[in-house]
Amino acid sequence: MAPSAIPPETTTALDHLPVNVSNETNGQNGKINEHQLKNVETTSLVLRTFRCLIADLCEQFKGGHPGSAMGMAAIGVALWKYVMRYSPENPNFFNRDRFVLSNGHTCLWQYTFMHLVGYRNMTFDQLKSYHSTRTDSICPGHPEIEHEGIEVTTGPLGQGIANAVGLAMATKHLAATYNKPGFDVVSNTTWCMVGDACLQEGVALEAISLAGHWRLDNLIVIYDNNQITCDGSVDLANTEDVNAKMAASGWEVLEVADGNNDVEAIVAALVAARSSTSGKPVFVNIKTTIGVGSKVAGDAKAHGAAFGAEEVANIKRAADFDPEKSFVVSETIYDFFREVKARGRELEREWEELVADYGEEYPDLASEFALRVKGEFTEDWASIIPAKGDFPTVPTPSRKSAGLVCNRLAAKLKTFMVGTADLSPSVNMIWKDKTDFQHPDLRPACGITGDYTGRYIHWGIREHAMAAISNGLAAFNKGTILPVTSSFFMFYLYAAPAVRMGALQQLRTIHIATHDSIGTGEDGPTHQPIELAALYRAMPNLLYIRPADSEETAGAFIAALSAPDTPSIISLSRQNLTQYPEYSRRDGVTKGAYVFIEQADADVTLIGVGSEMGFAVRARDVLRDKYGLRARVVSFPCQRLFEKQPREYKAAVLGYRTRIPRVVIEAYAVNGWERYVDAGYSMSSFGHSLPGAAAYKYFGYDEELIAERISGFVSVVKSEGMESIRGEFRDLNVNDH
Repeated sequence: MAPSAIPPETTTALDHLPVNVSNETNGQNGKINEHQLKNVETTSLVLRTFRCLIADLCEQFKGGHPGSAMGMAAIGVALWKYVMRYSPENPNFFNRDRFVLSNGHTCLWQYTFMHLVGYRNMTFDQLKSYHSTRTDSICPGHPEIEHEGIEVTTGPLGQGIANAVGLAMATKHLAATYNKPGFDVVSNTTWCMVGDACLQEGVALEAISLAGHWRLDNLIVIYDNNQITCDGSVDLANTEDVNAKMAASGWEVLEVADGNNDVEAIVAALVAARSSTSGKPVFVNIKTTIGVGSKVAGDAKAHGAAFGAEEVANIKRAADFDPEKSFVVSETIYDFFREVKARGRELEREWEELVADYGEEYPDLASEFALRVKGEFTEDWASIIPAKGDFPTVPTPSRKSAGLVCNRLAAKLKTFMVGTADLSPSVNMIWKDKTDFQHPDLRPACGITGDYTGRYIHWGIREHAMAAISNGLAAFNKGTILPVTSSFFMFYLYAAPAVRMGALQQLRTIHIATHDSIGTGEDGPTHQPIELAALYRAMPNLLYIRPADSEETAGAFIAALSAPDTPSIISLSRQNLTQYPEYSRRDGVTKGAYVFIEQADADVTLIGVGSEMGFAVRARDVLRDKYGLRARVVSFPCQRLFEKQPREYKAAVLGYRTRIPRVVIEAYAVNGWERYVDAGYSMSSFGHSLPGAAAYKYFGYDEELIAERISGFVSVVKSEGMESIRGEFRDLNVNDH
């Protein structure tokens, strides 16, 4: 037996946990139905019906993941019928418990319980659309946030548990900010289901560590411990003691030996977890059997494939059901779950009365809370952003420019929760009088303390979890919390899977990516991003914005705050950048690109981007003074915003109707610019460890050399015509590096 399995001598949760289930309520008047809980015969019928239905649903289209869904049936009954506080008729009830299915391939388990308890959209017809060709299906192969009752999109293993940490953080923060004695207006629990695979993913381990550190005792993770992954048994690749690891990470650990059938023991364990006074998040290790009731029970073959018609019939025979009948759910089963709707309505009524009384007692706080519940900002953010005249005119790193904007916003907007992956001195995201998000009893040796009202987050060196947990913060209730993360741009490669999940879920987060070029300097090629912008420019529903100076940085924040359904990356320099108050415009940034310096009868259009705008402007002067060439300059901070503009605007900015070439100047891989320009002065190699200015020089970023290469390119076009370069993108920065 692998070390993570429950030892044979372990007693069930009901035997050893100090829990009186009969006193547990799901609302003031909604006590757990102990009579039904102890009715083993009815519970057995529910479990057998559920497992046969799962087998049928996978068999009809010959696909899906039946094994864990069948093994988790008793856990589902305990959660959805007895323990979890929610309202099927109002899935967006603000103070509902949040549930995350981190092992998202078992989604059929969640869909089926959602149907049984009465989620309006989860009809039987929809349930049967699982793995079908129906484009209107709300039962996709992994849970998706767009569908009623699904809190976050899961699929990539480990993301869900990190999201759950964010959801639990949101509750802690909002409760500390708004709750008053006798008025717990925010009091929900976050439940997260995981399997063996989630506990091996790095992002999950990062998130688990943070949850333990912050003592998020409103977070309960339920471990479907069936000791099976896709390739075989877990001990093929993992033989650690999971319970010991969780305890060492600051979690309380509970166990249930029979997770296949003992619903009463599971309920007792979950109630104990919710009522725990340990001050820790709780890990409930429940031993189950994948594919229970089938001939491949306990085998990896049960994981991700339908059982076949003959075996489905055998499963039904063993369950005392007619093998000739499919999709059978008796009225007895629906009656078993019927009370959940009424209980949910009662929960909503109680909360609404509580909030009304809260408004009488604390009217100002209640008004602010109401705005947060509606997902609205508590202040006019546009009036907080500095005016152009407030910015420095001397050379300034755009990371400092971002601090000038973001710190003012964070100081006044309670929506903002800002953090960094252990780079506070570098990213400039700390505002005056900020409070850190910390457990109030923690006393770090460095002396930095805080409490749960805090809105500055020390993520530690955990970029992936930072972004994934922030997705949970953003998903708690859309608009209630706006997470702002920060790190070096290169390390958003570590965070990329979670950034992608945020874009996929239309969650507004802002990622502050500093040290974004070879100008980062002596830290060398490991820290100098060359290729990363191409990834994020290609990623759907993401704004990758690279501002050239302080005014454009203000525009980047305006664009990010104006996009409620889109995450943004604001890409910033470590090194000083020339300020261009006479040319730069924040409203131009919100359009993606704009004419920076116009020139009548131009010979070439130079496109400057971010940190390299200075090279474009200076090369323009050299082209004029040394080669007699006229150049117009375009600033192009965001491709995706530009694509949203009318065709006439795009044509005017890029000069589509002129017969002059366009050249982009950027110290990144040129991939993606081919659709806008004819040539690029770009990077085709990794960087080099040199001081920032020397690194630029080493790679040919010198206005004299740039102008020389562009002059030669323009000469070719003038002599041979624009047709001579069509279909052949030119890389003008040819070097041996």
